[in-house]
Amino acid sequence: MIKMNKVSYVCLCFLFMMFLAACGSTGSTPGSTSTSTKQQSQQSTSELSSTQTEVTKLTISAAASLTDALEEIKPIFEMNYPKIQLTFNFGSSGALQQQIEQGAPVDLFLSAAEKNMQALIHNHQILEGYSETLLTNELVLVSANNRELDITSEADLTNPEVKVVAIGIPESVPAGSYAKEALEKLGLYDKLLPKIIQAKDVRQVVQYVETGNADAGFVYKTDAVLSKVNIVHTVDSELYAPIHYPVGIIHASKHIKEAKVFYEFLTSDEAKTIFQQYGFKGL
Repeated sequence: MIKMNKVSYVCLCFLFMMFLAACGSTGSTPGSTSTSTKQQSQQSTSELSSTQTEVTKLTISAAASLTDALEEIKPIFEMNYPKIQLTFNFGSSGALQQQIEQGAPVDLFLSAAEKNMQALIHNHQILEGYSETLLTNELVLVSANNRELDITSEADLTNPEVKVVAIGIPESVPAGSYAKEALEKLGLYDKLLPKIIQAKDVRQVVQYVETGNADAGFVYKTDAVLSKVNIVHTVDSELYAPIHYPVGIIHASKHIKEAKVFYEFLTSDEAKTIFQQYGFKGL
């Protein structure tokens, strides 16, 4: 009886071990599947997290005269909207318009003249319902600090001691177009033509005057107050078309949703306060 118990015990142990082996063998597959599923879940979560934290980069083409104000707005906006990063492309409004017309990957356009925005609207390149005039500016005549020249008006530019007058390229730089328009109405443009040098944008005009490469120049008031030049005269606003800065979302933008967010921010009181600190005015 005892021997039978021992045999039974041995058999029972043997069968139990076989059972455990079978469970281990069959359990490896579910265990493997569980690990695989877990890895897939982790990967999906990682991808989802990546999507949630992905930063959208917006490209904004803006008139050079907006440089300082927009550079101050940038960190404030990105702090409020950390998933949107701003990249600025500054230049003359005419050149920026041409880039957009040629398919440059731009999300928003801020021009220093209505005509450049209107051209894009006419070509259906601005998103309908998302363009408006944002700011206004003034045109001033400036001279170099280190030049003792008696310049108090446009007429003084015809004096022999004034050798060089800088303006933006009228065909592509709105500030240059405004200056030419004013001088033509005063009957001075043709007289000054031999003295005039043209710059690629309004910032280059300031540079020419600051460095003494030009005795005087026509720039926006907002650029003059931030530079090392003297404002000697404010050009009569009746002599040129109103200086308006329109903003618009590019129809071909691949980030329309994010572009709308920045568009709305630009039209907010917070942004307008910053623009005003740089001398811009609202309508």
